[in-house]
Amino acid sequence: MWANLAVSDLTRTKNFYTAIGFKPNGSSNELTSFKVGEDDFIIHFFLKDILKSNIHGELVDLKTGNEVVFTLSAGSKIDVDAWAVEVEKAEGEIVSRPEEFGEGYYGFVFRDPDGHKFNVFYMEGL
Repeated sequence: MWANLAVSDLTRTKNFYTAIGFKPNGSSNELTSFKVGEDDFIIHFFLKDILKSNIHGELVDLKTGNEVVFTLSAGSKIDVDAWAVEVEKAEGEIVSRPEEFGEGYYGFVFRDPDGHKFNVFYMEGL
């Protein structure tokens, strides 16, 4: 299982995800691909026109809706805070700053340069 997401600029996408620590998984003139997490979950970032033609349908407008929100597991609150710094340095948009929400939960939400949302999350005891 892997994810396919649409982007408008492969170079910008490659630079952003490399800067926040995703592992490159190859690229072409139609996509750039990364592995993330201990199990190397693969996310392919296709140019919008390519992905749209492959799925035979419209893509969601990420300014007004969400396609999916990926959760990235962090090992500690310090790791969550470090992710937030890296995301900002890489020109991602922090949607919600790192904060506690509920007992033992800490995290934040960000958008990549194309608007895809990610939640960086630490849960005590996980």
